[in-house]
Amino acid sequence: MKMTGENSAGELKITMEDVKNLVKKKDEIEEQIKAYYDVLADQGVGVEGPLVDAEGFPRADVNVYHVRTARHSISCLQNDHKAIMEEIEEALHKLHAGEKAKRGRDEAGAQEEAMEQQVTLPPPFARVDAVTQGSPACGAGLRVGDELIEFGSVNTENFQNLQNIASVVQHSEGKPLSVTVIRDGKKAQMSLTPQRWSGRGLLGCNIVPIHR
Repeated sequence: MKMTGENSAGELKITMEDVKNLVKKKDEIEEQIKAYYDVLADQGVGVEGPLVDAEGFPRADVNVYHVRTARHSISCLQNDHKAIMEEIEEALHKLHAGEKAKRGRDEAGAQEEAMEQQVTLPPPFARVDAVTQGSPACGAGLRVGDELIEFGSVNTENFQNLQNIASVVQHSEGKPLSVTVIRDGKKAQMSLTPQRWSGRGLLGCNIVPIHR
């Protein structure tokens, strides 16, 4: 059977569409076998019943030609059915093996990407240790444990103390600030707009410096 493509090693790739086509062929063969069995049933004989009478002459009550043709066709189709079932089994095995290999490559790629990101991420200068529900910080998506690597114009290179952040907040009331954090070892970006709300301050979160 012709498959849909080749992999990097030049081997034929098996897709679910290939398997469906094989199953369709199997169903067609089974329909043909059933049709020939119906022919035998109509003649009142089975696959192996005698076609001659007690005296050795062709039976007059059956169409010998039709019966022989049906029996021969059934035999050939049963061989085809066995072969197609083996093809389906092999195709499913290759399909599952291909999916397993792809999952392995995807997982390896994700791990590699995570490692690269960890290597290239700058060290954080502060950490979020509290976020109040309904606050601007909560609405922006900040979470407890987020480690800051950028807060508006403040970043790892120029951060000196929390007054730097406080100053940016005071001068940015009502204006969106770009905030970048490290969360679960990955970089996450969000937009935070300092503004008045029902609680204290303009953010509704507590930030502590990370001492290195």
